[in-house]
Amino acid sequence: MYYDVVVVGAGVSGLGCAIKLKQLAEKNNKEISICVIEKGSSVGAHILSGAVMEPTALNELFPDWQKRGAPLRVPVTSDHFFYFTGKNTFSLPIPKTLDNTGNFIGSVSQYCQWLAEQAEQLGVEIYPGFSATQVLYNDNNEVIGITTGDMGRDKEGNPTQQFQQGLDIFAKQTVFAEGCRGSLSEELKKRFLLTNYSDPQTYALGFKEIWEIDAGVHQKGKVIHGIGWPLSSDTYGGSWIYHMDDRQISIGLVVGLDYKNPYLNPFEEFQKLKTHPYIKKILTGGRRLSYGARALSEGGWQSLPKLSFPGGLLIGDAAGFVNVAKIKGTHTALKTGMVAAEEIFKQITIHSNSPTEITNFTNTIKDSWVGKELFTIRNIRPSFKFGRLFGLIYSALEFYLFKGNVPWTFKNHSDHLQLLPTKTQQPIHYSKPDGIITFDKSSSIYLANIHHQENQPVHLQLRNPDVAINTNYFIYGSPESKYCPAGVYEIVKELSAPPKLIINSQNCIHCKTCDIKDPTQNIKWTCPEGGSGPNYSNM
Repeated sequence: MYYDVVVVGAGVSGLGCAIKLKQLAEKNNKEISICVIEKGSSVGAHILSGAVMEPTALNELFPDWQKRGAPLRVPVTSDHFFYFTGKNTFSLPIPKTLDNTGNFIGSVSQYCQWLAEQAEQLGVEIYPGFSATQVLYNDNNEVIGITTGDMGRDKEGNPTQQFQQGLDIFAKQTVFAEGCRGSLSEELKKRFLLTNYSDPQTYALGFKEIWEIDAGVHQKGKVIHGIGWPLSSDTYGGSWIYHMDDRQISIGLVVGLDYKNPYLNPFEEFQKLKTHPYIKKILTGGRRLSYGARALSEGGWQSLPKLSFPGGLLIGDAAGFVNVAKIKGTHTALKTGMVAAEEIFKQITIHSNSPTEITNFTNTIKDSWVGKELFTIRNIRPSFKFGRLFGLIYSALEFYLFKGNVPWTFKNHSDHLQLLPTKTQQPIHYSKPDGIITFDKSSSIYLANIHHQENQPVHLQLRNPDVAINTNYFIYGSPESKYCPAGVYEIVKELSAPPKLIINSQNCIHCKTCDIKDPTQNIKWTCPEGGSGPNYSNM
C-alpha cells in the first residue's frame, strides 16, 4: 500500500497531524493521501489520561470545535491544591501553572474518537486493530514506511488457520505518534542517534479510576490536585480528583519511576490514597466503573530528542512533550502534530517522491509556544530529585521570582538506574483490599476490558532469562512483580525448585512500565497482535 503520509498512532498528536495536513491540502487544492495505523481495537481504546484539557491548540485547529461537538463539555469551575498527610488535608496556594481557568474536564479517549471522526470526514484513512511492528528502510538508510504485524500466529510463531500476513505500507513521510515509550520510536532514536545531545528521558506511571459517586458530594467542574501522602518525601508524584458530569469523577495517582525502594508498589500506593479520610468521604457510597494505567514522559525540554530523521518525524509523547508543571500534555501533543503537518506539507510539495529529512522541524517546535512552555518549566521536575520540600521551594522561587529564566538547566537521569538493592531498603506494608474502596489487581484489570488471544505470541520478552532470577529476584526482590499495574509478572516458588518468573502477557495493558523500569533493561516490550490490550471507552 502506498500513501503520501503514514501516521503511526491514532492519539491526539497523530490525528492532529493528519487533520492539519488535509486542511492544508484542501486550502491549497492539493491531493494528499494519508493513512493512520492504530494498534488498539478502536480509536481511543489505548488512550488514558487525567484529564483537564487546555484548548489552546484545538482553538487553532478547529475554531468552531464547540459547534462540531467536541467532547469538552465540563468547564472547570474551581481549583484546589492540597497537601495530604496520613489523616489531614492542608490547602495550598494554587500555582499559576495549575490555574485551570478556561480549561475543560474530559476524556482523552473520547476526544480522540471525536478527532478521528473529523479526520475521516476530511478523507483520512484510519485503520484500528493494526500494529506497526517494523520500520521499512531503503538502501540509503531512509525511512520509507512501516510493516504491520502478522495476525493469527500461535505462541511458537507458527501460522494458524486465521493467519494473515502483515502489510508493507510505504510513504514519502512517516510520522511516529506512538505515545510514551513507543517501540518503533525507541528503535529510531537508537538507529539515528536522536538522543545523543539530550538527557535521558524520565517517566512516571499514572493510575486512573472512574467512579460514580453520590449526588450529595458531586460538584461538577471541581478540580483537585494533591501532593504528599501516601508517597514518601523522596518519591515524586501527586494525585488528582476531577468532577465530571453524570455524577462521575476521575481519580488518580502519578508515581515518578525514578523511585529507589524496590519494595514500593505503585498500584498499592494508589489504593492507599483512596483510604485518606478526605477522599474516602467522596468515594463512600459510590461505585468504581473503570480502571487503567499508563506511563508518561516527564523529562521535558532537556530530554527532547532530535525530532527528525530521513523520511520521518517524532511527535507527541513519543518524543516527550508533557508539561509536568501544568499536568497536561494533550495541548502540546496536538500542536506538535499540527506543526509537523505544516512542515510535511512544504516538503512533499517541493520533493514529491523523495523521503528527505525535514531538518528544521526540531528547531521549529522549540521556537513555537510548545517549546517556550517546556523551557520555562524545565527545572521543576528534576528539582524534586533532592526531595519534596526542596522541589516545592525551588520550583516556587524559580517560577515566581525568575520566571524560568535562570542560566542553568538541571539534568535528568535514567529511571532504571535508580533502584537500590532490597538489603539497603525497608519493606513497605500494604493492607489487604476491602473490595469497596480498595481493590486487588485482578478485579481492577477486569475493568480494563482486556482483549488478548491466549495462543498468540508472547510480546514481553526477556533478553536473558537468567537475569530475571539472578539479578531481579535475588538483588531487587523482583520489582517487576510490584511496579506492573496489571499482575503480568509473577514469581512462582515450588518445593526443592528454584524460583521461576511467570509472564502473564494476557494481562498486559500496554503501560510500558516494565520496558522503562527494569533495572538491567532485560525486559523488552514488543508490539503484540493488533487489537490486543485494553479497551478503554471513557478514560
